[in-house]
Amino acid sequence: MSMQEIPLSTLLMFGLAASISLLTSLVNRLFTDPGKSKASRKEISEWNSQLRKAQKAGDKKTVEKLMKKQQYILQLQSKMSWQQLKVSLIFIIPLLIIWQFLGPFFYGKDLAYLPGVGAVIQLPLLGVISSLIWWYMLSSFFFGTMFSHVFGLIEVSN
Repeated sequence: MSMQEIPLSTLLMFGLAASISLLTSLVNRLFTDPGKSKASRKEISEWNSQLRKAQKAGDKKTVEKLMKKQQYILQLQSKMSWQQLKVSLIFIIPLLIIWQFLGPFFYGKDLAYLPGVGAVIQLPLLGVISSLIWWYMLSSFFFGTMFSHVFGLIEVSN
């Protein structure tokens, strides 16, 4: 059985997605302070909520007061985005190299089979998506979410 055939190809991509998601989460954990990120997200969310409420009520005085804090909120959002971008920049070149190898290696091959759908997915705007892409995306989403919870990068909301 070849690495280009199901089930080995399926497991290979599953393992690759798990490895990349684990490394990304570890690096993200090292470069960010989850407690500070949570506090920033909460502060931004509360500011947005108060602003929407004041705008909806037509309370110009409160809107004006909140708009004085807008620059600070934009700086918080910018810092959070930069933290996420740093991790992306660390992984972009290695990922491009991996995909340059994997694309031709699995070109025209079925990587995984989704019951009820098959090996390829037909989407209205995107056309046919090969199993290489959808299986990696599905696996990556699964592991990314799992490791983000494990490392405290995101929390389950109640």
